[in-house]
Amino acid sequence: MSKSSNFLLFLIPALIWGSTWFAITFQLGEVDPLISVSYRFFIGGTILLIYALVRKLPMTFTWKQHLRALQQGMLLFGINYWLVYISEQTLTSGLVAVAFSSIVFFNIVFGALFFKASINRRVVLGAFLGFLGTILIYNAEFASFQSSPEYLIAVAFALGSVIIASLGNITSAINQNNGMPVIQTVAYGMIYGAISMGCIALVLGKPFTIDTSFTYLASLAYLSIFGSIIAFTSYLTLIGRIGADKAAYTIVFVPIIAIIISAIFEDYPLDIYTILGMMLIVVANVVALFKKV
Repeated sequence: MSKSSNFLLFLIPALIWGSTWFAITFQLGEVDPLISVSYRFFIGGTILLIYALVRKLPMTFTWKQHLRALQQGMLLFGINYWLVYISEQTLTSGLVAVAFSSIVFFNIVFGALFFKASINRRVVLGAFLGFLGTILIYNAEFASFQSSPEYLIAVAFALGSVIIASLGNITSAINQNNGMPVIQTVAYGMIYGAISMGCIALVLGKPFTIDTSFTYLASLAYLSIFGSIIAFTSYLTLIGRIGADKAAYTIVFVPIIAIIISAIFEDYPLDIYTILGMMLIVVANVVALFKKV
């Protein structure tokens, strides 16, 4: 459990999730978002399940453990992403990214509630600095924000997705504390989450269509393998090692990667606010994650 391995577990999901904002844009359009979410995690869960079987990892869970995996799957690999897609139909991705950076605060609060963990002042300060940095990065998008009921409802969906994701983080930490292995739990959880979203799609009458274009299939493969399997197993392992509050700084760091990718592929302008915001996020991570600054 070296610091270098923890840093790698921090860096992997940050880099991958920073790129998924761009990859998700290729998923929107012909296929309903609820169906795309179901496809993504069913593929990811199936591949991870096959990997676990090939590695001969113990796959026998009690019915209570399956229920915990179901809970983790619905929170992290289902409802959370569904609400994100709904909110992004109205809000810009930048505003949703700002909302998601607040997950650090929720992880701190829920950690205190469920684990009786003391609230670390450095982590709180880092959370505030990271949130402020994210706001600076996306300041231009705030100028276009409207206070109409439609936008306010979309904001509520975005915040709801953050709360659900945070509860999913806490659920994973609890499952690991109860001896449930990360890889097998994530495999079952992704499949359960995908099936749950598929059932909701059936109830809502959503058609199970597929976009056969290269961009859709390639982005689906990337989101399933990298954005789901590799990123989540790394991130949830990190939660088990350093706690949900500190591990959440992976998500705070994501906007920096997203902005760099956007600047390269979408000609996103790097103004003074963006640069200051990126610097502030780096400072926030140093403040929260290192004992000495």
